[in-house]
Amino acid sequence: MNVNQKPVNIMLVDDDEINNFITVKLIRKGFADAEISTYLNGRLAINRLKDIFNNHPEQIPDYILLDINMPIMNGWEFLEEYKSSNLDPDKRITIYILSSSVFSNDIDKARSFSSVANFISKPLNIESIKEVFGGAKVHVG
Repeated sequence: MNVNQKPVNIMLVDDDEINNFITVKLIRKGFADAEISTYLNGRLAINRLKDIFNNHPEQIPDYILLDINMPIMNGWEFLEEYKSSNLDPDKRITIYILSSSVFSNDIDKARSFSSVANFISKPLNIESIKEVFGGAKVHVG
């Protein structure tokens, strides 16, 4: 990373703490200096995003990895509120649905949201990390 380049900032929204631990470890293999924040439901994440956009725009995440099935606010509800709140009108955030669902209707629904870049199946692995963060410099070793 050059001096003027900021570390990649990732928001992980998933209620599975074990999966979060593994995902963070995998991301760190490719991005040792990544800034990763985890949220156990969509409500916590959307509230944090609102705070970031209103008070800390320098902390806007580059990526959101969003699970579908979560308590309190699921991934679909998160996407609906994200869209209706117009949180990111400049589309600076790239959102990926990260799910163990293999239902084609979930994949199709994810693609119906213009804010969603792609649907990634869990569990993540090094290849999916490369796919998700392909535009960023990944150090896999």
